[in-house]
Amino acid sequence: MAKRYEGRGVGIDLGTTYSCVAVWVDEHNRVEIIHNDLGNKTTPSFVAFTDEQRLIGDAAKNQAAANPENTVFDAKRLIGRKFSDSVVQKDIMLWPFKVTAGVNDKPMIVVKYKGQEKHLCAEEISSMVLTKMREIAEEYLESPVKNAVITVPAYFNDSQRKATVDAGAIAGLNVMRIINEPTAAAIAYGLDKRTNCSRERNIFVFDLGGGTFDVSLITIKDKFFQVKATAGNSHLGGEDFDNRMVDYFVQEFKRKKKEDIIGNSKALRRLRTACERAKRALSFVYTTAVEVDALFQAIDFSSSITRAKFEEINMDLFNECMETVERCLVDADMDKNNVDDIVLVGGSSRIPKVRQLLQDFFKGKDLCKSINPDEAVAYGAAFQAALLSEGFSNVPNLVVMDVTPLSLGWRIQNDVMDVVIPRNTSIPAKDTETYITVADNQSAVLIQVYEGERTRASDNNLLGFFRLSGLPPAPRGYPFDVCFDIDQNGILTVSAMENSTGNTNEITITNNKERLSNDEIKRMIREAEDYRVEDKKFLRKAKVLNALDDCVYKMRNAMEKKDINSKLSSQENKKINAAITMATNLLDENDQQIEIDVLEDQLSVLESMYERIMKL
Repeated sequence: MAKRYEGRGVGIDLGTTYSCVAVWVDEHNRVEIIHNDLGNKTTPSFVAFTDEQRLIGDAAKNQAAANPENTVFDAKRLIGRKFSDSVVQKDIMLWPFKVTAGVNDKPMIVVKYKGQEKHLCAEEISSMVLTKMREIAEEYLESPVKNAVITVPAYFNDSQRKATVDAGAIAGLNVMRIINEPTAAAIAYGLDKRTNCSRERNIFVFDLGGGTFDVSLITIKDKFFQVKATAGNSHLGGEDFDNRMVDYFVQEFKRKKKEDIIGNSKALRRLRTACERAKRALSFVYTTAVEVDALFQAIDFSSSITRAKFEEINMDLFNECMETVERCLVDADMDKNNVDDIVLVGGSSRIPKVRQLLQDFFKGKDLCKSINPDEAVAYGAAFQAALLSEGFSNVPNLVVMDVTPLSLGWRIQNDVMDVVIPRNTSIPAKDTETYITVADNQSAVLIQVYEGERTRASDNNLLGFFRLSGLPPAPRGYPFDVCFDIDQNGILTVSAMENSTGNTNEITITNNKERLSNDEIKRMIREAEDYRVEDKKFLRKAKVLNALDDCVYKMRNAMEKKDINSKLSSQENKKINAAITMATNLLDENDQQIEIDVLEDQLSVLESMYERIMKL
């Protein structure tokens, strides 16, 4: 029986380019996708920093072209990775913001905020997006939100999953469960089609989002959802298609105008926005214009791109998607003819060529388009959150069995990776293997735990290590047991035991050198609170400035009326005019150093004067 958490839990799809939040509503017996303050059901995963404030979501994306160096996006592509990773180095060349190497080769994003240089890790940026999603949910529910189920790409490794949990903690959320995005989408599909699931159905989920790509084969029968296999690329998505288009037009601009805009972050940001818009349009039309006024040195750029050209410059990436589809089916040992439904998830799954290749692969089978690809993941996450939360009475009882995306094992003699839990094993899972010592009188064994598919252990990702000590003196070949135990969240515990003496040791892989320490998380939680306080302070000041400006306007209109002026003494007139002048000066200065209390006091004075005038 899964642990039940007190309080309402929400489901959050923390996306590379857009994020979404949803909640189960008992009164309606369904999941509600929650719209943000602009009425949109998805929110850009953008965070921006200025000399005055921090912006998150639509407000951050809308000013990206004017402030590219301090507008951060694609943080999900950095989370849980090392600065030296080749994919990180490749991305850095395309981003307008600066990324440097921090402690333990951790990538750090460098921005300027209120005149000071800040170094932020990907978890902090993601936590800011999560905070925004939590606030959207709280406004809808009219109550605090503390619990959440957060989705991750199925092919996220251990470090990336735990970094996502850290981001949730910094945002003040208790992460009840990390759930794979295709699994969440399958839950959304299953809930929509429950009446058709009395017999076993094999569902293939194709999830191509803004920055990640996953596929999963899931079997649904009644209330049971069992993931058979998963495959993917945690660094492939719509952003890559945008990058190809940007590069295409950069070369065209260079050829036609003899100017190179590489290195000009503002020009690249504006061109990228135009390319993203063109990519979306090409899902519905066969040719579209790409126009940017004064792109570079007052030179206008006007061009067009056809759907065929877009497909040509991205065909290798589309083919890579199809290879992943085939690999998933091979891992599941299932023929494509046995797949009942193909479910499309993620905004990039709308690309016509992707749909055509997928349909051709499955020999013309119709693709399921009944669920919204932008909302399906959050929908499934919200349902999972309801299952784990107390206080919901009308939630259908489903059993979801996921799999581990990567093989788990340890390093044995000659740097060989000995796999204990193979990839695509249903979780929770537990397996114990017996090993032997490799030297006479060996007193200890070093257990180094890895994840990955390479034969050589050192080519895989080291998760942690510990030492089993106290082995009795004996010839080589003395036995001991190693146990791998992975829970529903994918948290791995590895233990080793020598049976004759009962000596044991174990490690729960909840921390490693790439992951934030508890002290770092606590510090970032404090800093997140500081950001929240500063955001509130800025909003309060902005409201006071708006109210002051409105009051000055009303006062001037009232003072222009002769019948009002005649009823005021010259001393009152002077006093009111002086107050208006002082308020106008404060508004014109717009100095960030002016304290809110000064503005509020001036507003109070003007409002009392206005009330006096209106009574005359």
